[in-house]
Amino acid sequence: MATKFININLKIWRQKNANAKGSLESYKLDKVSTDSSFLEMLDQLNEQLINEQKESIAFDHDCREGICGMCSLYINGRAHGPDTGTTTCQLHMRKFNDGDTIYVEPWRSRAFPIIKDLVVDRSAFDRIQQAGGFVSVNTSGRTMDANAIPIPKADADKAFEAAACIGCGACVATCKNGSALLFVGAKVSQYALLPQGKVEAQERVVNMVRQMDEEGFGNCTNTGACEIECPKGISLENIARMNREFLFAAAKSE
Repeated sequence: MATKFININLKIWRQKNANAKGSLESYKLDKVSTDSSFLEMLDQLNEQLINEQKESIAFDHDCREGICGMCSLYINGRAHGPDTGTTTCQLHMRKFNDGDTIYVEPWRSRAFPIIKDLVVDRSAFDRIQQAGGFVSVNTSGRTMDANAIPIPKADADKAFEAAACIGCGACVATCKNGSALLFVGAKVSQYALLPQGKVEAQERVVNMVRQMDEEGFGNCTNTGACEIECPKGISLENIARMNREFLFAAAKSE
């Protein structure tokens, strides 16, 4: 099958730094292969800009396999673009038509300040994770066998589904309140469902929620937009589980 090429118009957010005023700038890109990914299209645009001796567009990327969550772009008003259950790096140009105008913007959230162009600072997620998203174990001496503690399959499956969260921030960017509860709920759930996470369960949820609030994320009003736009399909059930864990921890501390 012959490769198809399209010509597209791009409206891309350009911003020199966090303190500068940004704006949408227009670009025209011809002969874009529909087999290329969205990030490969941006690579092609940057190559064109460099050849024209213009400054290239800054955007985040790493694995380009839908694993790391770095490729966080708002495309035509949707986190990660028009495809469902897909990260930006997995989005292909076959989802667009010849002559289309594509709007590309960074995540919009007070807790995710813009660094440059399409790159935002998502270190708030790292600090939430550092506040309690881990399990403390004694690593001295003999290593415990992974199967030493039996875990019901239903719990293991739910924990695995929660752990699939890649921390891209699509939930925050999509939420009208800029809430991070789906992310925090997933990180709390993946440990709350396992016996290894029970020891520090109360401290974990309290510390992670406290850090989330300190970072300036908004509150959840249960619109469900976060679950719809999450590229890994993280369920709202995890927010409910986190709320139960938090209420239990608060009651125990009294």
